[in-house]
Amino acid sequence: MTALLVALRSATVSFGAKRALQGIELAVQVGERVAVVGANGSGKSSLLRAVHGLVPLHDGRRELADPAPRIAMLFQRPYMLRMSVLANVELGLKLQGIAHAPRHAQALQALQRVGLASQALRNARVLSAGQQQRAALARAWAMRPDLLLLDEPTASLDPTAKREVETLIEQFAAQGTTLLMSSHNLGQVKRLASRVLYLEHGRLLADVPTDAFFNGPLPAEAALFLKGELPWA
Repeated sequence: MTALLVALRSATVSFGAKRALQGIELAVQVGERVAVVGANGSGKSSLLRAVHGLVPLHDGRRELADPAPRIAMLFQRPYMLRMSVLANVELGLKLQGIAHAPRHAQALQALQRVGLASQALRNARVLSAGQQQRAALARAWAMRPDLLLLDEPTASLDPTAKREVETLIEQFAAQGTTLLMSSHNLGQVKRLASRVLYLEHGRLLADVPTDAFFNGPLPAEAALFLKGELPWA
């Protein structure tokens, strides 16, 4: 039997008068690879932030396993501080209270893991977009997360960089990291996910295995999305 990592129960998120999420019921189990899809503005990023605890819930609740899982998040456009690549990766470990010697070694190991050890002392802001995303993955992976949240992790990358980042994500999952990721790339969803969530106007309308999402019957709204008929209204 799988173990629960995090859950949202009847979760609603509001920004002023706008409802970003409405009555979300979601449970993420250890070892899952969950993709969140939907049109722009459907609530994908808000869902990831709610799972992470970065936005307050207007209603409902968030549940965590005991002990609480370590959660890291990779944003669509990762922010790199004006310091070395290594220092950027070390920062999260420093904030966790890890002493200098072990965090230095852990950060170097993470950079080696994503193929950026040779760039460790370069200013992180001069890296290419693909390299910055790999550095952000290293920063997240260095924290040894139980759950890795990824918000459109390859949206702004060229095809080569996309393949590199996808490969790293797949390797992290193979090592036991649970994934929850948003993506507009349905091919990527097929390759990486074992389960798909479909959001529309902040409502969770489908939560099915990946094969069922692409081949099985779906709610009408999700079926239209899959055909490319996006809900603009």
